Amino acid sequence: MTHVPHRSPAQPTEDCPEDDWVVLVDEHDREIGTAGKLAAHQFPGQLHRAFSVLIHDGNGRLLLQQRALTKYHFGGRWTNTCCSHPRPGEGILVAARRRLHDEMGLDQVELAELGVFEYRAHDPASGLVEHELDHVIVGRCDDTPRPNPAEAADHAWCRVDELVSRLESEPDTFTPWLRPALDIYLATRIPVVSLGQVSESLSVSTATWSA
Repeated sequence: MTHVPHRSPAQPTEDCPEDDWVVLVDEHDREIGTAGKLAAHQFPGQLHRAFSVLIHDGNGRLLLQQRALTKYHFGGRWTNTCCSHPRPGEGILVAARRRLHDEMGLDQVELAELGVFEYRAHDPASGLVEHELDHVIVGRCDDTPRPNPAEAADHAWCRVDELVSRLESEPDTFTPWLRPALDIYLATRIPVVSLGQVSESLSVSTATWSA
């Protein structure tokens, strides 16, 4: 795995301009305002709406990405297929499709929401804080990803049992929101005909994560 260098406290950058807004919410996901993305992530962190997309293939493997080292927080860590924030007035699934295209070059993927969780996490490298109400989105895709290098340094199709094991043994290799998102994915696993049958035993896939 790539070493994550220490970085000084974040300042506005091309990756995170101050005019890139997020939706502030209460614990029930009721909108209470907006804030600049960077401002919302300054200590102690403002609760805002977010989403995490988990794409699986026909063998039950999950598509992971390694966040680009230039990302404004948690750079270089492995995480779910894509994750971001809806813009003010933008629906969760609309935003998820937009970011799936922008980050991984995947289009025409049917998505469904599985659940939502709240978490707070401090990134020691950037000094920023995530405090999100995170919507977990799932979809199936067998296409070849075309990652945007400004977003993702690498990607891998990962067998679920190996991912669970590595989350236990190497937690700092991964983003802090991956585990709770994966827990919702594994607890739900509701077959959705239009998305394709989710494997009843995701851990039996013979594919391996080579990253």
